[in-house]
Amino acid sequence: MTSQQDFDGQVVIVTGGGSGIGAACVRGFVSRGARAIVADFNLPAAERIAAEAGSKDRAAAVKVDVSDPPSVEAMVRFALETYGRLDVAVNNAGIGGEANQTGEYSIESWNRVINVNLNGVFYGMRYQIPAMLQSGGGAIVNMASILGSVGFATSSAYVAAKHGVVGLTKSAAIEYATQGIRVTSVGPGFIATPLIASNLDEAAQKSISDLHAMKRLGKAEEVAALVCFLASDEASFITGSYHVVDGGYTAQ
Repeated sequence: MTSQQDFDGQVVIVTGGGSGIGAACVRGFVSRGARAIVADFNLPAAERIAAEAGSKDRAAAVKVDVSDPPSVEAMVRFALETYGRLDVAVNNAGIGGEANQTGEYSIESWNRVINVNLNGVFYGMRYQIPAMLQSGGGAIVNMASILGSVGFATSSAYVAAKHGVVGLTKSAAIEYATQGIRVTSVGPGFIATPLIASNLDEAAQKSISDLHAMKRLGKAEEVAALVCFLASDEASFITGSYHVVDGGYTAQ
């Protein structure tokens, strides 16, 4: 029996696909039969993840700056030229930004975080949606965060951007609900990724882990499993919604 999470014949774009949650999403989709466009600002990292799929028939890498509309447009065009269609998009690329009080937060960091984490999601959908309509519909999963629904001190730009992603997702979902495109957002808790490892020492990681009811960080694969489900036919009546995968963080 074929699983409804079988993506045979479908093409997926994953931004930020060169590491962490994005790389886990690429692996999840490819293992379920999809062909993947691994899009990342770090092209060598994207190429490494694409190479894991075994051949260009399974995955292809492209460099993208999600804060730059022409770059995002070129990414979608690359997907169409490489595989001929677009069925799924995971707008995952993001940055953390500086840690600072709102009254002292640098304008430069604010603009950078908003440009990547919020504008980048809009630019993605702006070019992905027309391509999906050409293919008869599709599914978009936008990577928000638990900080898309709660606050967090010293992260005002990140929190604002992720709240924006949740709202943007809802609006797009309503607009395209009768045109065969579903749009959802995912809110991971703190996940054990290179972003966490490079910014927090062991003591800080333990402190962050303890904020979750499960007293641990999440795994990228646990987020990818939810993303693949939301993009699949098993989620055919799900759109406009925000789904946390957070080890109980927001339940407390």
